[in-house]
Amino acid sequence: MQTYCLRLTPGQDLKQELQAFAQAQSLEAGVILMGLGSFTQASLRFAAAVEATAIAGPLELISLSGTLSQHGMHLHGTVADAQGQVYGGHIMPGCVIRTTAEIAIANLPHLRLHRQPDPVTGYLELVVDALS
Repeated sequence: MQTYCLRLTPGQDLKQELQAFAQAQSLEAGVILMGLGSFTQASLRFAAAVEATAIAGPLELISLSGTLSQHGMHLHGTVADAQGQVYGGHIMPGCVIRTTAEIAIANLPHLRLHRQPDPVTGYLELVVDALS
């Protein structure tokens, strides 16, 4: 298993940068091992919500988890505001780095992750293919 450690810098969009990383590495199957940092603002889609909710910062990125590949990603995150109020949900575009984001990613070279519409859930769901 190959691992990567990234540091994102002020002004970068978390989701955009992770997708660019997956594309640049031709990543077929990656998992987030850990992520922490800070945001000037966050955009999270809460459970069963149709639209994302913008959360004003400053915010601490408490945790980040998910899967990513050059074919797409599914990320969840937890952030806390200056009063310690915690929010969690799907990471959406608009999570802008304030000072840093430190992220560790594992590459699973024997797999390919992608998403297809699922007739039961109605969402694009994970499909895992074994590579030879």
